[in-house]
Amino acid sequence: MLDSTGELPTQGPGRPIRNLIFFVFFYLYIWLAVDLRLIYHGGEVITNFPAFYRGWVFFRGFISRPGGIIAYLSAFLSQLFCIGWAGALVAALQACLICLCCDYFLKAAGARRLRWARFIPAVLVLVTYAGYTYHFATTTALLTALAFVCLYLRIAAESNRLRLAIFVLLSVILYYIAGGAYLLFAVSCAIYELLFSRRRWLGLSYLLLAGAVSYVVGVFIFGVTTIDAFTELLPVSPKVTSYEARRRMLEIIYILYLFVPLTALLLGLWRIIGKRKVKAKPSSKSASWFRRARVLRWGIATGVLFAFVGICIFFSHNNRLKNVLEADYYAYRRMWPEVLKTYQEPVTDFFIIHAVNRALYHTGRLSSQMFSYPQHPEVLFLTGAEHTGVYWKKADTYIDLGHINQAEIVLIEAQERLGRRPMILERLALINLVKGKIGAARVYLTALGKTLFFNDWANDYLTRLESDSNLSKDENIQRLRSLMLDTDYDKTSYDYVEDMLTDLLKHNRQNRMAFEYLMASYLLTRQMDKFAKNLERLDDFDYSQIPRHYEEAIVIYEVLARRKVDLKGRKVSSETMQRAVAFDNLFARFRGGNERGLMLAAGRDFGDTYFFYYKFGP
Repeated sequence: MLDSTGELPTQGPGRPIRNLIFFVFFYLYIWLAVDLRLIYHGGEVITNFPAFYRGWVFFRGFISRPGGIIAYLSAFLSQLFCIGWAGALVAALQACLICLCCDYFLKAAGARRLRWARFIPAVLVLVTYAGYTYHFATTTALLTALAFVCLYLRIAAESNRLRLAIFVLLSVILYYIAGGAYLLFAVSCAIYELLFSRRRWLGLSYLLLAGAVSYVVGVFIFGVTTIDAFTELLPVSPKVTSYEARRRMLEIIYILYLFVPLTALLLGLWRIIGKRKVKAKPSSKSASWFRRARVLRWGIATGVLFAFVGICIFFSHNNRLKNVLEADYYAYRRMWPEVLKTYQEPVTDFFIIHAVNRALYHTGRLSSQMFSYPQHPEVLFLTGAEHTGVYWKKADTYIDLGHINQAEIVLIEAQERLGRRPMILERLALINLVKGKIGAARVYLTALGKTLFFNDWANDYLTRLESDSNLSKDENIQRLRSLMLDTDYDKTSYDYVEDMLTDLLKHNRQNRMAFEYLMASYLLTRQMDKFAKNLERLDDFDYSQIPRHYEEAIVIYEVLARRKVDLKGRKVSSETMQRAVAFDNLFARFRGGNERGLMLAAGRDFGDTYFFYYKFGP
């Protein structure tokens, strides 16, 4: 059946089915492939993820400024990223609503044949998640502005004065709710009036009012700066562009914001300058053919859509960044087997190897399997100039070692950079409990009690403090107190590492992590004399045998020093001695030959040994 224009109707089950398939895929990809828990965790990669606290005091800080309502709502919904499936549902619903708003606008503009373009903004949103960036508040503001555009088109009256009144009313409401994103609403409405409804003076009035509303309401009524009045929640805000970590994939957000006004502008200009062709009405036979071809067209269009999505995902999914976030996420939760699984050859990322070394220690394998992974002298504590701004990732290593003061220093630095993130407050609360600063600990615990996911842990400690203020029955607190060192270090050098670890061992000879990290540091820096000198500390621990990498280092040292090491009855295993002979024979075969061939052959057979590291270095 033909519609009133003589064309075949475009409505039917095809469009809803395609929408359903697309957003089910969107949801599953975000949930299972991207995993929004990693974005929630953020490490020090995502620096603008918001905290959320229950209560009037926190809420009051948002309602006193333009855009605060959307910022507050975004902060609340973003917390659901902590629950993978729930966060993915929020992200999918947001993208779906953006898609519906774009579809409504295209329909209102008479671009029925371009309504497939409604998927483009959703694909752009998908790309931002695949790149592990956080722009949820910005896209929520975008969605709100588009929803107000659709509302304006829906309720706009024939009277120009009434349309103007409706625009002004919606402008004031939207500006208060979404801040600078209001400009998208104003520009889109102005283009529509200029090019589609042909009310040119009305469209020009909207453009003038856009600046007036932002300045009067923002600067004079709420007292914000002029820059914030026009850019709050927009991707051009200095709160975004001033930080390198927040600028990642910002170009995608620019395209997302420009999609509706640019599409409207191009469509409007085409309507003005383009020539309309009169189409002949299809006969009943051709109409029947079109009906039969509809399924084929639907299948082709759907296939093209998903091919486009697949290409976008292929080029935007940041696997390297995902691995870094996974390593930090699992290390924070002390899920050591999962940390080790995040390593994928030939990854040499310092952050991942730093987490892997912690996992190896906590699973009892640091001194026997450390060189199965690429190593460098800086990975133990992320020393070096390029890591001076890294704080979060170092904190738990210091806590595990018992260097509580240094952990507190780096966490306070992390809080300055990342804000009052609950994960930082949790660690600061723990540190103050260990140090016996119960008053300060209560402050952090009370704040955590107002969060959505850390409140149980905080309330449990507040309850226990009522009956046992010293936490004398808490094994973890007491263990950390026995390791705790009072000395502060603020250097980033190998000497600092050695001094810190030796001081920890002077304070507590049974600090096994300090011992293994000290020995690992000597091995990584190839300080064989200091390594050999500290072998006597093996008696302080319950090693059933000499760890494999220590045996390999002992063999090297004895060859270099030309004397035996007193192992107090211990012996280097026959397996290690055989490997040492095989390694030496390999060198004999390549002596005077191809150095690269030697390295490749040694790496294949001895790449997981200290022999290989000592010879070829980091």
